[in-house]
Amino acid sequence: MNRVYLLLGSNLEPERNLPAAVGRLRGHGLIAVSSAYETPPVGTEHPAVFLNAAALIETSLGPEAVKREVCHHIETSLGRVRDPDDKFASRTIDLDIALWNDEILIVLGSVVPDPDILRHLHAARPLADLAPNLLHPGDGRTLGAIAGALESAGESRHFPRPRPDVILAARS
Repeated sequence: MNRVYLLLGSNLEPERNLPAAVGRLRGHGLIAVSSAYETPPVGTEHPAVFLNAAALIETSLGPEAVKREVCHHIETSLGRVRDPDDKFASRTIDLDIALWNDEILIVLGSVVPDPDILRHLHAARPLADLAPNLLHPGDGRTLGAIAGALESAGESRHFPRPRPDVILAARS
């Protein structure tokens, strides 16, 4: 079985779309999901804030199949429209493979581990919540150490704000 960490983000009706995406992941081997975080957009001046989270799935599918049959399928089912002229356009949902076992690979043109893990708190913090002691296969640090370093170096306006009101997983 493959252990796959996914990054999820939404800035169009995110309080509805992020939980809906997590719900659809339940049919694809969902093991765990982080808390939801509100973060300002990165790389654009779009005013809509994002809700971000991370999820862990276990699957027998290969990387390309996960990208097509899980990530793209869920995005399409939630109305994701890609704007080829604006990679930062608002979106109902975005699912990306962040980590694939302990491997370094290219999946349909995307680098895994996702480079954003080392650059942005909206990626590092939810992953660190799920697996703080997991070693990043390219960097060698734990996800917790990566998130901590980004928090120490970052500007406060880019810090993810926890959103406990957005329920992504059943609470016991």
